[in-house]
Amino acid sequence: MNAPVPTSRPAADHDGLPQRDNENCGPHAVLRDRGQREVFCGLTGIVWLHRKIQDAFFLVIGSRTCAHLLQSAAGVMIFAEPRFATAVIDERDLAGLADVHDELDRVVGRLLERRPDIRMLFLVGSCPSEVIKLDLSRAAARLSGLHAPDVRILAYSGSGIETTFTQGEDACLAALVPGLPAAEAAPAPHSLMVVGALADVVEDQMRRMLVAFGIPNVQFLPPRRSRDLPSVGPGTLYLLAQPFLTDTARALEERGAQRIAAPFPLGVEGTTLWLNAAAEAFGVSPERFREVTMPGRNRATQALERYRTELAGKRISFFPDSQLEVPLARFLAREVGMVPVEIGSPYLHRQHLKEELELLPTGPLLSEGADVDRQLDRCREDRPDIVVCGLGLANPLESEGMTTKWSIELLFTPIQGYEQAADLAELFARPLIRRTKLVA
Repeated sequence: MNAPVPTSRPAADHDGLPQRDNENCGPHAVLRDRGQREVFCGLTGIVWLHRKIQDAFFLVIGSRTCAHLLQSAAGVMIFAEPRFATAVIDERDLAGLADVHDELDRVVGRLLERRPDIRMLFLVGSCPSEVIKLDLSRAAARLSGLHAPDVRILAYSGSGIETTFTQGEDACLAALVPGLPAAEAAPAPHSLMVVGALADVVEDQMRRMLVAFGIPNVQFLPPRRSRDLPSVGPGTLYLLAQPFLTDTARALEERGAQRIAAPFPLGVEGTTLWLNAAAEAFGVSPERFREVTMPGRNRATQALERYRTELAGKRISFFPDSQLEVPLARFLAREVGMVPVEIGSPYLHRQHLKEELELLPTGPLLSEGADVDRQLDRCREDRPDIVVCGLGLANPLESEGMTTKWSIELLFTPIQGYEQAADLAELFARPLIRRTKLVA
């Protein structure tokens, strides 16, 4: 194994015919069309997670392809020293000529000696480490014993065999949950945990409003520093900031936490309903809620006006990629007047998306998983004004004269909350404006 280089769920077999499933999706029939999919792997989540947890380091146990992916996705400059790297599995490791565990111990030792600022180290599994059956969980436990108490070492899988790219964040946060401090039992809810990696500016905005409501002990997972891990227990209520955190939610509930059901904080409506769910859970008065939220709501509503002119009536299709597709479609349809044609998502968690699905307009096709070839055929037939898809599909569709938006950009950009509502709308207006200028 070389020195570090800076840097789920399987689909069912295609059964011939698409299946429609109305279960728990209200008026929306769901097209469950299993087949070849095209998504980024879970390693991509490192790009935003390494910026969030400021004293953590992500060591991918993978190939040079993994290293190139991370370097390209993160846009790392040659003189930068990021908080992620790849320990490259080479031919000696694959052939069994070297003890991979000894090699991993050596690489981790060198890394921690060189970077004494690291307080939390994630060993991130990849396709190659999964193929050679490297048990990173056991390795993390062993290495934690060697380097405790200075460094805590955890493991999770970012393998593209198992995950889509946002599930990398889910796996990372789920790995944190067993080590969260235990909160004391209380007869009433005594803390609120916001779950999901948010840009610091968004987190600060959310914290200010939640604290202004009078909610006690507002915590965020993941924290900015590893020593600030939130506590969890039967008195903890948690609010999901991202729709793809299925395993993290399950792990929190196993520790006694309870989820507050809400839409996701995208746009004015989504943010208001998300904040209101927290306010109601903690008994905040309607008057106090209006007083705290009204300035932000008014600013966001006014800022969105300019984009309604650009976006109203424009037709949009989503390829399954980020699991943000349903909340995004709800925002674009209800707040800027776009017309969703097809809303594809890798997975539809009926419980977590219940409030979002109830707000979706009737009419668009809702698809889960999707056979990429069949969805491409539908897209070519529909000819929407804009297509939201992964990088691998964007250029081919652009060459066919379609306008596209990279779905991964919606994870790299702050889009949650009132102050970011207009920025979110602009992400969809910009490619349409560019297309207009090109054909003019």
